[in-house]
Amino acid sequence: MDAGSHSISSEKSRGLAPRPPLQEAVSRPYIPSLSTAPRNPAAKCYGDRFIPDRSAMDMDMAHYLLTEPRKDKENAASSPSKEAYRRLLAEKLLNNRTRILAFRNKPPEPENVSAADTASSHQAKPAKQRRYIPQSAERTLDAPDLVDDYYLNLLDWGSNNVLSIALGDTVYLWDASSGSTSELVTVDEDSGPITSVSWAPDGQHIAVGLNSSDIQLWDTSSNRLLRTLRGVHESRVGSLAWNNNILTTGGMDGNIVNNDVRIRNHIVQTYQGHSQEVCGLKWSSSGQQLASGGNDNLLHIWDVSMASSVPSAGRNQWLHRVEDHTAAVKALAWCPFQSNLLATGGGGRVVPIPEQPAGNWWWW
Repeated sequence: MDAGSHSISSEKSRGLAPRPPLQEAVSRPYIPSLSTAPRNPAAKCYGDRFIPDRSAMDMDMAHYLLTEPRKDKENAASSPSKEAYRRLLAEKLLNNRTRILAFRNKPPEPENVSAADTASSHQAKPAKQRRYIPQSAERTLDAPDLVDDYYLNLLDWGSNNVLSIALGDTVYLWDASSGSTSELVTVDEDSGPITSVSWAPDGQHIAVGLNSSDIQLWDTSSNRLLRTLRGVHESRVGSLAWNNNILTTGGMDGNIVNNDVRIRNHIVQTYQGHSQEVCGLKWSSSGQQLASGGNDNLLHIWDVSMASSVPSAGRNQWLHRVEDHTAAVKALAWCPFQSNLLATGGGGRVVPIPEQPAGNWWWW
């Protein structure tokens, strides 16, 4: 006899009806106990957040609060002394208790924690300090012979905390850490005045653009001229921008040229799209896009892949072109945390950010 027949015979012997085949055994559903008392008598129950706890409720107080009529309006015309007496009596007797239902008792005090420790923990959190914005200049430097020309870029702060400034035909370096000033170079009158300066990313080398269309590369650690780039532009070089070893120059002839300073034939790529002087250049943090602003009131966004390796190859297509400015576009700044956001500043007006879906270009 197998196990199945044995179980059936046992059910018959107990007077139970046999269970149909291929049916699941019906088990009795679990019904939790309605009692909230803990299994451990020493443990305390503190109620629930949403279910009232009767053990924590004062039923007499609840009855009083429910049956006490609202006499605020009736006692409004009573004397101030009676009203003050009634409030004082209610405060002493009720102890400022106004809640009828108790959802959770007060949690127990932590063991072995003194009031001094609690106060010290609150004092340990430093208060948030407000940012101090100075209302006056920290230091003012005398800058005689500074060329008064909006389209030139005569000031640049390097990564080694050294400020370079072009005053007439001379480039000066001011060390912000020590406050010392030194002269880097004074060019001939035929080549000057100096029209632009730009630090390389290493903070040691600097590019100097001249009115004669030449660009000089200097090593500031030894005050030594490394090389001179000639034949890049037909007139003065008013804007410079570094992209690693690539020095991008913008001239009064409207051309933008990428120069690889490591090789002899330094002109590697050109961008042509401005009809007047290029007065602003800025590479994105990725080094893939270049923003340029010109005296023709235009803003261009260029991509590295769109540059031409042959200067005479003709005009090449820009990635974006913005015509909303009404004066020369000089100030350019890429957003450090959103790669497709560019801020532009030019005379005449502020260009708003157009509403575009994510992934497209925004500018203002």
